[in-house]
Amino acid sequence: MLQMIQTPISEKTITERACDQAIRAIPPLWPLTHSVAVNPFLGQSHLPFDAAATLLARISGNSLTLSRTWYLDKVRSGHITDDDLKAAMQDPAHVGSTVTQAELKSDASAFKASEHERETLASLAPDHSGLCWNSFIEDRIGAWASAYFDEGQALWPMTSGKGAWSSWLSWAQHDLTPEVFGLKNFAKLVQTLPDDPDVFICQASDRLQIPSARLSDYFHQLLLGLGGWSQLARYRLWQAELDGSSDQALRDLLAIRLVWDLALFDQYKTQVAGKWSAIWEADCDFQTLAEGLREDLVLHSAFEHSKIRRLDQVLRSPARRKRETETLVQAVFCIDVRSEVFRRSLERISGRVETRGFAGFFGIPLQLDGFASDIQESRLPVLLKPGVRASALSPEGARDDQSERYRARALRAWGRFRMAAVSSFAFVESSGPIYAWRLARDGMAGSKKGPTKNHPLQLDPAIDTASRINLAKSILTAMSMTDDFATIVLLVGHGAKVTNNPQASALDCGACGGHAGDVNARLLAQLLNDPVVRSGLVEHGILIPDETHFIGALHTTTTDEVKVFDDTIDPAQHNSVALLKAWLADAGQLARRERSKRLPRASRGRGIITRSRDWAEIRPEWGLANCGAFIAAPRERSRDRNLSGTAFLHEYDWKKDPDFATLELILTAPVVVASWISLQYFGSVVAPDLFGSGNKLLHNVVGGIGVLEGNGGQLRTGLPHQSVHDGDKYVHEPTRLVVCIEAPREAIVDVLNKHENVRNLFDNGWLRLFALDDSGGLASEYVGNLSWRIYNGYGSQDQLKAVTT
Repeated sequence: MLQMIQTPISEKTITERACDQAIRAIPPLWPLTHSVAVNPFLGQSHLPFDAAATLLARISGNSLTLSRTWYLDKVRSGHITDDDLKAAMQDPAHVGSTVTQAELKSDASAFKASEHERETLASLAPDHSGLCWNSFIEDRIGAWASAYFDEGQALWPMTSGKGAWSSWLSWAQHDLTPEVFGLKNFAKLVQTLPDDPDVFICQASDRLQIPSARLSDYFHQLLLGLGGWSQLARYRLWQAELDGSSDQALRDLLAIRLVWDLALFDQYKTQVAGKWSAIWEADCDFQTLAEGLREDLVLHSAFEHSKIRRLDQVLRSPARRKRETETLVQAVFCIDVRSEVFRRSLERISGRVETRGFAGFFGIPLQLDGFASDIQESRLPVLLKPGVRASALSPEGARDDQSERYRARALRAWGRFRMAAVSSFAFVESSGPIYAWRLARDGMAGSKKGPTKNHPLQLDPAIDTASRINLAKSILTAMSMTDDFATIVLLVGHGAKVTNNPQASALDCGACGGHAGDVNARLLAQLLNDPVVRSGLVEHGILIPDETHFIGALHTTTTDEVKVFDDTIDPAQHNSVALLKAWLADAGQLARRERSKRLPRASRGRGIITRSRDWAEIRPEWGLANCGAFIAAPRERSRDRNLSGTAFLHEYDWKKDPDFATLELILTAPVVVASWISLQYFGSVVAPDLFGSGNKLLHNVVGGIGVLEGNGGQLRTGLPHQSVHDGDKYVHEPTRLVVCIEAPREAIVDVLNKHENVRNLFDNGWLRLFALDDSGGLASEYVGNLSWRIYNGYGSQDQLKAVTT
C-alpha cells in the first residue's frame, strides 16, 4: 500500500523538471478529422541522430534502422557501392569510428534493439506471475482513455467534466478487472491516492527509488508505452500552448501509468527488488552506442549516400526538350511530392505550360467558417496560427444555411437511432436487406459520390485593403512570382477522395492541416484578381498585366484529375481555359499511367480512378511514400528531370530575394513541414510497433480521434503497414530528407545561425543539407557547426569555411 511521505522541495523540483522533459519528448497526435504528419522524433531533435537511436533502443526496444539483412541485400545488388560505404564512414557522425568495410558487410554483429531494451516492472513481474502485465495495462488504460478522450463517437460519453487524473480515479475505483487478473487490492490503492497528480508522481518516484539522473528517461519510457494516448494528450497541450494556456492531461497520464508500476512493485517487491535495483545501478552509460548499432547506422548512411548520388545524377542530366518561348499558363502546385509526377506530365503535354511549386495553403493562414457549420477549420500548417478568416456562404443566404443544418441534424439523429442499444438489433432485422444492393455495388467499386458543392467564399470584411495588399505581396514574393506573369495563372490545391478510410485526411494536404487545398487556392485567386489589390501592388513594384487572370483548381491525388473552379474563370478566357482543361486531362492520363506501375492491380493507368471509391481498397494511392528530397530552386533546375514523385519542389530564385527573407521563410516553414512528413514515414518503417499504426485491415475507429489495431489497447499512430509496403517489399525506403537549396552558402548559414531549432535538425543529422550550383547539381554539403565541404559525388573532406554575420 502506498505510504504518504513528505517530499523535500529539491526532490520535487527535480521530479517536476524530469516530468516536463519527458512530456516534451512525446510527439503530438492530431485527431482523424484533421490529421497531420508529425515528426515522431520531435522531442529528440536536440540530440544527435545516433544518440537518439541508442536512447530509443534502450527505452523502447526499437531501432532507427532496418535490419542488417536489408542493407546487405542492397550491398550485394550493387545499390550500395564501396564508394557509398566510404562516404558514410566520412560523415561527421562517424568520423573516428574504427569500423571497417569488412565488418559492415558482415551480419555477425547484427543489432537487435529488443535485446537492449531496459526492463520495466511490467516486464519483470511476468517472471513471477505468468501474466502479461504490459498488454493488460495497455488494455485497461485504453478502455478508460477511449471514453475520456471521445470526441462525439460514443452514444454514452463520459461526461464527468473532470481532469484526466480525477476521471481515472473515479473510474478505477470501480474497475474490478485488475483484481480479477491478479493485482490484489488495486481499487483500495486507488482510493488512497492524492487528488494532486504532481504530489503522487513525486511520491511514486521516491518509493520506486529511481535515480534522479534517469528519472526523465524512465518517465519517457512509460509515456512511450502508452502509444497514441500519450501523443493525443501531447496534442492537447500543443493546442493549449498555441492559445497561451496549458493542459494537464499528459502529466495526468504519466501519474496513471505510475500507479500500475507502484502496484506491481508492492505486490512483487520481494521477487523483483534486487533485479530492479541492479537495472538502475548498471544503467550509467545510457548514451553509449550498443554493439552492432554503430555498423547499422553507418550502413544506413551508406544507403542514403547512394540515394544522394543518384539524385545528383538526375539533377545534372540535360533536359530532353527545350521550352517554347510563349507561356500561356503558369500553374502553381503544392510542393507535395505527388505533384511532381503531374507537373512533369503537364509540361510534357504542352511546352506552353510552366509549373511552379509552393506550399499548399498558398500563404493564407486561413481559419474557415464552414457552410452550415459551427466548426472552424484551420487550413494552414500546424506550426502557424490562423491570421485570416473567411466564410463559406450560399447564394440563397440564411434560408439555405438553416435548411442544411436541419438536414444534418436529421442525419445525425437517424445514425444514432440505427446504433442505439434499444433499436440497433431491430433496425438490422427489419432494414438490413435494403442495404444488400449498396454493399454489392460498393464491393465492386461502383459507389460514386456526386460532385462537392463549392460554396462562395468571402474573406473577413474586417481585413482592410492595406492588409489584403500586403498579404498578396508577401505571397507573390514567396512564390518568386513578381514579374513575367502569364495570361493564366492556375493555383492548384490538392486533396484525396477515398472510401471507407478512417485515415483519409492524411492523404489531403499536410500544409492545410489535413484538409484539401481548394479553399485556399480559390481565395488567393479572388484576392489576386481584385483590381484594388492589383493597384496597390504596383506601389510595391509588382505589376500584374490586365490580361492576366488567376484561377483556382483542385488536384485529386488519388485519380490525378484536376478540377478548375468556374467561379474563378474570366469569361473572356473561355477558349484558353478549354485548351488548358484538355491539357490537364491528358496530363492526368500520363500521371495515372506512371503511378500504376507501382500500385498493385493497376495496369497502364487502368483502375486508378475506380480504386479510389472502392471501400475494400487498402492502397488507393501511395501518399507521400518515398519522399526523399526537398529542392528550393528555379523550376529550370528540375524541369524535364524524372524525380519519380520523390521530391518536394519549391520555386525559389535567390536573385529575387535580396534580403533573403524568402529563404528564411522556406527553411523555417516548408522545410520543417516536409521534415515532419519525411520523418513520419521514416518512423513508420523503421519502428512500426512504436510509430506505425499496424495492419489497416484490423483498424477500428475509437472516439472519432484515432484507430485501434483490434478492439483495444494502444491508440495507434503513424502510417499503416499497407501505406509503406506492397506485400512484397517496402515502397517507402527510409532516408532522412535531403534539402537542396540554390542560394549562397553564406545566406543559408545566416538563417541557421538565427534559428536554433532549424539548425539542430541539420547539425544533429535529422536532415541533410546541400547547396546547389548554377547548373542545379549538388555543389557543397553542410557538415554541421556552420561549415561545409565540397560535394564531389562521394563527399570529400575538403572543408569550406562559411561566412557568418
